Amino acid sequence: MDVKISKGKEKRICQVTRMRIMDLPLVIMIDILSRLPIKSIFRCKCVCKVWYNILYPDPLFVSMYEKRSLKFPCILLLEGIGEHSLLELKEGYHYYYGRSIRPIPLIPKFHYPPGRVSLVGSCNGLICLLNDSMYIEKHSIYISNPLLGEYFEVKLPKREISVNQVTYGFCFSEVSREYKVLRLVVREHIHVSELKIYTLGVGEKWRNVGEIPCPTRYKFGQVIVNGALHWMYHEENDKIYSFGIETEKIKSLPAPPGLGTPPWILKLAEYGVAESWTKDTIMVNSLPRDFNGFNINPILIWKDGEILIQNFRCLASYRPESKRFIRVKVYGDVSAATRYIPSFYSLKTIMGENFQVTNVYPKPKIL
Repeated sequence: MDVKISKGKEKRICQVTRMRIMDLPLVIMIDILSRLPIKSIFRCKCVCKVWYNILYPDPLFVSMYEKRSLKFPCILLLEGIGEHSLLELKEGYHYYYGRSIRPIPLIPKFHYPPGRVSLVGSCNGLICLLNDSMYIEKHSIYISNPLLGEYFEVKLPKREISVNQVTYGFCFSEVSREYKVLRLVVREHIHVSELKIYTLGVGEKWRNVGEIPCPTRYKFGQVIVNGALHWMYHEENDKIYSFGIETEKIKSLPAPPGLGTPPWILKLAEYGVAESWTKDTIMVNSLPRDFNGFNINPILIWKDGEILIQNFRCLASYRPESKRFIRVKVYGDVSAATRYIPSFYSLKTIMGENFQVTNVYPKPKIL
């Protein structure tokens, strides 16, 4: 049966089929691009000048992308030699079945001085890295947006006397919108630590906040809850201390009994109330054979309460309902992993014009 189409309708159909994505309103185009995976966004940046200017550094695109990335965080993987890669978490994808997943490499590499590179922390798309030399006076601290290839070296205080140990933290104040690097100095034969703070984009001076209780195993700044950093006291396992990121005040919190007996999942229903602690025991017998139950690093809580963890150089998923661990197969050698919210917000905007931010990505030539 032949279908006859009038000339008017045929003309309208041709007009519709000839419409290109570049003919769309700018807001709609930005909305479409903000929904793409990271790898696709990088490819689109090299298509044309219009897309390059949209994807970096258009404020509307940055805002739209960040709102969506909060629902689907990534895992930032770090190798000891300073190589970064991103593992995108996708809804409905089972990471523990079939082949190993290949993270997105972030290249070119950062060129750090010789030494072991360790991850201090991650906030809003920025990461803090420590170039951990054998000698404390040769430590280097870097703030980086690995997605954009930007980094800034924080100048450390001059050589200090009688220093036994130094550890670092990285945090963000929701009130002042400031990023802070924390430097915890432990003196020789003293069980009290001295805390100094460096605020990004404000100045090059480290402010001395005062003395704080020494954390267990010198681990500091890894647990942030209710706008405060939390740590366990070095000498007693039944004490938890907090440091307000905005107020810069120290408080003590009631700890549950048996806090030093790993591994547990401890839930605090009402913050600061001792009676609100509940315990959800992790079944150690369900750990993979090459996992160490005393070195479990929780990364994030994923769908259905699933907990993604790191243990030495491996990743695994823990399901509270079945109390089972399942290995997450990933290519490469993982020395550190953290929850990471990808951001196209430039580090240069945070630091301002008075600080030199280096970009390791060559600017593409788009004709």
